[in-house]
Amino acid sequence: MKKIIIMVALFVAASLTTNAQSMVAKREHNNTLKAYFATKNALAKDNASQANETAKILAENIAVFPIKTLTAAQLAVWNVEAGTIQKMASTIATEKSIKEQRKSFWTLSSAMIKLTKSFNMNDEVVYVQYCPMAKKSWLNEAEAVQNPFYGSMMYDCGEITETLAKK
Repeated sequence: MKKIIIMVALFVAASLTTNAQSMVAKREHNNTLKAYFATKNALAKDNASQANETAKILAENIAVFPIKTLTAAQLAVWNVEAGTIQKMASTIATEKSIKEQRKSFWTLSSAMIKLTKSFNMNDEVVYVQYCPMAKKSWLNEAEAVQNPFYGSMMYDCGEITETLAKK
């Protein structure tokens, strides 16, 4: 009987630890999404200096992300995508030309889409949107298209290709 009680106690303790870890990962992933959305919004509004600032925050979020809170499957995706996100966010943060920022944003978006789909932790509905002119996709927090690749030239050019439900 003691063995059963001890095993149940260990199982409960392990479950609580795992749940607490996943809550930390979820919170930090959503903070990362917010920084990504802020960068996307700056590019959609043709604001290169704001994109510099928001991309710095995104790069910082990736640098300090608590990877020890991830599951093995999440960590595998993280190990593939985080370096790309970090590199592209850092490039956007230092680049003055909005045209060059947008080039880096496409690679950053591809990695963020993979990470967000894999993590499945978004607090709000997230839309995967696609611009047929640029032939590129991005994540959006709003259903209305806000095109970061053309900005004011074609602000609403695109379509929703996928909806990621909040978790």
